[in-house]
Amino acid sequence: MEKHDDLIKYLSTIRDYARWAMGRFSRAKIYYGHGTDNAWDEAITLIFHLLHLPPEANQQVLDATLTKTERQLIIRVVETRCHDRLPLPYLTNEAWFAGLCFTVDERVLIPRSPIAELIENGFAPWAQAEINTVLDLCTGSGCIGLACAEYLGDIKVDLADCSVDALEIARQNIARHGMARNAKLIQSDLFKDIEARYDLIVTNPPYVDSADLDSMPAEFHHEPRMALEAGQDGLDCARIILAEASEYLNDNGLLVMEVGNSDLALEQAYPDVPFTWLEFERGGHGVCVFSRQELLQYFAGSA
Repeated sequence: MEKHDDLIKYLSTIRDYARWAMGRFSRAKIYYGHGTDNAWDEAITLIFHLLHLPPEANQQVLDATLTKTERQLIIRVVETRCHDRLPLPYLTNEAWFAGLCFTVDERVLIPRSPIAELIENGFAPWAQAEINTVLDLCTGSGCIGLACAEYLGDIKVDLADCSVDALEIARQNIARHGMARNAKLIQSDLFKDIEARYDLIVTNPPYVDSADLDSMPAEFHHEPRMALEAGQDGLDCARIILAEASEYLNDNGLLVMEVGNSDLALEQAYPDVPFTWLEFERGGHGVCVFSRQELLQYFAGSA
């Protein structure tokens, strides 16, 4: 506590505490990747949130002098980040996805899917017909489905998840973005309780294999294990989705599915399938796309 008393005594501005936090993060060897990828952005995002400053606050605010209470708060939360390895969005209860801010906590995964870029581009050039209905399967926070509603116009989106806890967070995000007219919640284990057909099914299901999950940085172990783990090869959910999705798509419908690092395992499981893997300007991988006709051709009855 003496060291922290010295910090409060000799450091006074936001810039001082951002610089200190960077050093603290580096010494603690925290893992980035839940919204930021470097110590400076991590520090600024956290400190601005604690001070109720907007992310776009002018850089001149960095030289503003902090009150003693503000200094103590920053120190306490930075130490929590380092000691508990709690990811930044769980400390702020906010995460950005496709330019939208979503409420998150440890009941849901932290949004980070490269599918955001695809949503912002209206699923071009893959969508061959107008998209009016969307199923966000394994929705978690609801970020993918609600971002679809934001970018695709006046559409209907069903947000489906097996977790009641996740659906509560999705409900909060529906309210946060004023989308009660567009979005509906469905508790369903994959397609088990899905009844409708859709123009688009977009899904970021669990896809981490057991070995990878055990070796992931400590930050990931704060996320719900059931939203990450998908068996020995990471394909438990992907196999079911590929086998059954055609039954829930309209004739010109499209499936977009993320499997991340399990992309190679998926290709090895289906060696005769010509997978189409999407490329993203902002990075990310392991997202494939199938038309309903392709799903019928390659996967119908394969589960």
